[in-house]
Amino acid sequence: MPTIYDLVKGHETTVAQVGQTVCDVARVMVEHNIGAVPVLQDGQLAGIFSERDLMRRVVVECRDPKGTRVEEVMTTEPVVVSPTTSIEECMVIMRNHGFRHLPICEGTKLKGLVSLRDLLLRDLSEKDDEVRMMRAYIHAVPGM
Repeated sequence: MPTIYDLVKGHETTVAQVGQTVCDVARVMVEHNIGAVPVLQDGQLAGIFSERDLMRRVVVECRDPKGTRVEEVMTTEPVVVSPTTSIEECMVIMRNHGFRHLPICEGTKLKGLVSLRDLLLRDLSEKDDEVRMMRAYIHAVPGM
């Protein structure tokens, strides 16, 4: 059974550092077309900063994104999963908590970040494979 780390290994994980400004982190998120970044302090996961954090804790509170450090507005102590967590379990966690991103950690070391987009693209790819196999079967069976 594939694990969540199998899905993201080999992908570069874009990260932020606690001292960066919201403006700088948001710019990186836009450049990479991503909705959240893990935030590190001394190489360890300190939190996660998402579009939702940006809206709720910066925009709505009228904070200056150039003067606000990401550590002031990030989600601290995010739910994390281990590299051996199943894809299905991650989907349940994301659904139950309303998350679109889950950091993958081994102890305190960040191994990656999985997004709902990653899971949906995997599911679509599997469905495409099933459709191809069914079509091949239908065309190969005489009398169908």
